[in-house]
Amino acid sequence: MADINTRKLPAFLYELLESCPKAGDGVNPWLYRVAKQLHVHMDSEPMLTLLKQKTEGCGRIVSDAEITRQIECARARAFQPKYPKAFAHGSGYAHASPTYSRLSSAAPPWPEPDLDAIRAIVASGWRLYDLWESSPLRLEGGERHTEEIIDVLFPGNPLLCCGRSKYAFANRRRESWRGHLARLAFITPNPMYKLQGRTLDGKPSEHCKEATAARVYLIVEFDFSEFARDGKTLSKWAPLVQQWRAEGVSVLDATAALHRHLSARLPLVAAVHTGNKSLHGWYPAFNQTDGQLRPFMQYAVSLGADHMLWNRSQFSRMPDGTRENGKPQTAYYLNPGNAVRE
Repeated sequence: MADINTRKLPAFLYELLESCPKAGDGVNPWLYRVAKQLHVHMDSEPMLTLLKQKTEGCGRIVSDAEITRQIECARARAFQPKYPKAFAHGSGYAHASPTYSRLSSAAPPWPEPDLDAIRAIVASGWRLYDLWESSPLRLEGGERHTEEIIDVLFPGNPLLCCGRSKYAFANRRRESWRGHLARLAFITPNPMYKLQGRTLDGKPSEHCKEATAARVYLIVEFDFSEFARDGKTLSKWAPLVQQWRAEGVSVLDATAALHRHLSARLPLVAAVHTGNKSLHGWYPAFNQTDGQLRPFMQYAVSLGADHMLWNRSQFSRMPDGTRENGKPQTAYYLNPGNAVRE
C-alpha cells in the first residue's frame, strides 16, 4: 500500500487523520467526517488508500467496502471552499452521482446529540424502576422468560437470526430455536427472508442485510459511557454521566427516561437490559417505510441514540438472554399490545 503525503493538508485535517478512534468508539462517523474534508483534496481512490492506512490500528479490520461507503456518503455533503480554485479538487467535488443524490435527499445526515435536551428529559424524574412498574406484562421470578417474549415479538414461525456472539450465529425457524434462546446473546430484530445472502464484501453469510426482510422492529439504544474504550479518555458523555452520578441517577435510569420520552412518538414494545450499562428499546416498524421512520430515528439520535442500529440487520440483545460474560439481559418492559401481529 503506497503512502500518501498528508503534509500538504491543512493542519487541522492532518491532526484529524491521526485521530482515528478505537473500534466501538465511532470509526464510521470518523471516516465520514474526514471524507467530507478530503473530497476537495484528492480523488476517491487515493482517499480509500489513505483511510485504509489510518484505520489499521483501530482494533478491527475495516473493509474497503466500509470505507468506500463512507466516502460516497460524504461526497454530497463535502466541504465547500469559498475559493474552489485554491484546492486540488475544488471544482466538481460536490457533484454526487445521480444515484447517491437521490439517496442523500432521502437520508439526511445524523444529527449531533443535544446535551441540554438529554439533561432536561432525564431531569423529569422517570427512572428504571418506574419503567419496570409500568410494564403491562410483568415477567418476574428467577426463571428466564425468553421464549414467551419471542413468541410475543415474533408470532408464527419466522426465520430468525440468533447467536451466542457476533461471530457465532445461525438462521433457523423460530420453532427450531425453541428451548435454546435463553442462553443466546443476540437476535436480529427483523426476520430473515432467506437462509443466506452476501455481505458488502461479497462474502456469503447468514447474517447480512441482503438476507434480512423488511423492518418489523426498530431498536434504539442509548449507551452513555463516561470513558472511551481505552478506559482513560473522557467521552463526550462524561459531563452528563458525572452530573447524574452526583444526583444519584444511574445510566440505566437515564436511558429509561429517554425511552419513556420516545414512547410518546412511537409505542414502546420492549426494553431489554444489555447486561452492561444500557437498554435496547424495541419500537414497532412493520408496514412503515424508512421515510416514515427516519424522523423518529433522527430525533432519537439527537438524544444520544446509536445511529448504527438503524441498520435493519444489526444485532440486538436477546430479550432475557445471556450476555457473553454470563450476565442476564433482563427484559424490564414488555407491552404485547404494541407488538407486531401475525
